[in-house]
Amino acid sequence: MKTRILVVEDEDKLRRVVCLQLESAGYEAVGAGSAEEALRLAGGAGLVLTDMRLPGMDGIDLLKALQRQNARIPVIVMTAFGTVELAVESMKLGAADFLPKPFSLDHLMAVVRKALEVQSLREENVRLKDELGRRYRVDNIIGTGPKMQEILGSVMRVAPARTTVLLCGESGTGKDLIARAVHHQSPRSGQPFVKINCTAIPENLMESELFGYEKGAFTGAAAAKPGKFEQADNGTVFLDEIGDVPPAVQVKLLRILQEREFERLGSNKTRQIDVRVVAATNVDLRRALEEGNFREDLYYRLNVFPLTIPPLRERAEDIPALAEAFLRKLAAESGSPVRQISDEAREKLLGYHWPGNVRELENVMERSLLYAVGETLEPGDIRLDHAPKRAVPNGVENGGGSSLNGGFLKDGESLEEHEQNLIKEALKRAGGNKSQAARLLGLTRNALRYRLSQMGLE
Repeated sequence: MKTRILVVEDEDKLRRVVCLQLESAGYEAVGAGSAEEALRLAGGAGLVLTDMRLPGMDGIDLLKALQRQNARIPVIVMTAFGTVELAVESMKLGAADFLPKPFSLDHLMAVVRKALEVQSLREENVRLKDELGRRYRVDNIIGTGPKMQEILGSVMRVAPARTTVLLCGESGTGKDLIARAVHHQSPRSGQPFVKINCTAIPENLMESELFGYEKGAFTGAAAAKPGKFEQADNGTVFLDEIGDVPPAVQVKLLRILQEREFERLGSNKTRQIDVRVVAATNVDLRRALEEGNFREDLYYRLNVFPLTIPPLRERAEDIPALAEAFLRKLAAESGSPVRQISDEAREKLLGYHWPGNVRELENVMERSLLYAVGETLEPGDIRLDHAPKRAVPNGVENGGGSSLNGGFLKDGESLEEHEQNLIKEALKRAGGNKSQAARLLGLTRNALRYRLSQMGLE
């Protein structure tokens, strides 16, 4: 369909010339001699080209009225009485451009094309944001079992607040998806969502990447550059693998969480920032805290609203629905004829332990489609990676090599009681010497002191 352009000009000859030029360029042109007539004809217009001086309502009043009718319609203001103040006023009101008279027809067409291109980009941006918002709606996240329903309920509960969220879980469980859902269900959904993979940034570059730098801050810093946090101002920062952040950067993160302020590298100017932080980790932060690799104060600042995403093997009831969703998505992308999964193939998927979680399931479905023949996925099409299951020791896992670091639980003894008994036995053998007891247990002295304080035995 041709783009409809409304030309509002009280001078008949100029209005006809502009309309003819627009029509020769492939647009549909409609003329109006007054603002009042233009308001009646504005429906369906993709662009309005209006004179500033008009009988009755002037161009500024028309611009305001059009903004009330349709805030997205681009308006180009023409006038023979152009001043900087008038141009500024019209642009503040939302005019797409300002065209002083007299103008050449080539200049007119260049301005029109530019305004329509910008409008097209804006509409595409709005459409993509709408699609993104629908994609990360909570009801689009597959999880019918009680564990995932509890997680999704928690997402809806915490999303409207500014509360910091800590996502824990194995790799491939969907922490990224949950983080994006928190953002898109929040009042910040129209603002930036900036993901920072803490393992992908070299330690010597992390501070400058996160907080930016000033010109001359280091060799090669030819110009100032804002960091990831500045890019996410008023939005959400997703710190993936937060456990890999070096201690020096942890201090600055703590300041952002507490004071909402920071300095760029090479600057002493304090900058204020408003971001919501969602962090994720697949390691035990409490263990890192005990071993002195993670700041205790930062841990408690991050651990305001913790969510533990269950591994796929603990929510097997979701496997069929996930497999079906991946099948539809991947078949559409690859042009595969497969439309369904046989009962036997479904049972094969349910019998696997999925060490790579949801990410591995998606990879398996993609690989299986390449082997499939026909419209049904059969058991023989599904090629699984039969890696051995990771054994979980039935004792205190501490990484040491002493005789105290293993053993089995006694009947009726909980894991916590077993751990406490091991620690008490180590202290007894060490004659109360904490350093020696820590060595027997394969712990650091700080880790032992932390566990004693948790037991109330410090």
